[in-house]
Amino acid sequence: MMDAFTLTNQEFSVIWRHARLLVFVSFLQIIEGVIKFISSSLNGVNMSALVEKMNQALGLELRAINMYAHYAAYVKGMYRLQLEPLFQSEATESMVHAATIRNAIVKHGGICVTERDPHPIAHTEDYRVMLQSALDTEIKASEAYGELMEMLDEIEDSELYDSVEQIYLTELRSVEEMRMLLN
Repeated sequence: MMDAFTLTNQEFSVIWRHARLLVFVSFLQIIEGVIKFISSSLNGVNMSALVEKMNQALGLELRAINMYAHYAAYVKGMYRLQLEPLFQSEATESMVHAATIRNAIVKHGGICVTERDPHPIAHTEDYRVMLQSALDTEIKASEAYGELMEMLDEIEDSELYDSVEQIYLTELRSVEEMRMLLN
């Protein structure tokens, strides 16, 4: 005769499966609560301001792509040998930055701008005007990324913060490079 508390292997197996299922469902409920908490703290004003700032940075990068490609095509004379590759490199760099920011906007549930920053791009063949426009563009971009880093620090998005910090440092390097070329 079996003891009242003795289980067969089949009964134990069924109970074990149910216990594992309950643990898994509890785990999913905890994860769901964490996601709701995180998304509620990132929605509203903070999130819309963050996406707005990222879209500003994206618009600046889209403008920089156009500006640098344009200047690479129009730089003339003995400065072409050094400036055409520089402008091409800056255009490529801006494309990478734009892709990073675009992905971040999507990650945070935003809609990416498709229009560049509206500040006009001066058509010129004067290399000094090109370099001054490049300097102004890089300063404006570095300021936007500095502000974006502060916002990312507030919401503790360390992964995106690290990516934006790298972009920010690249923009600062470009600012210094353009300043040196102008002096």
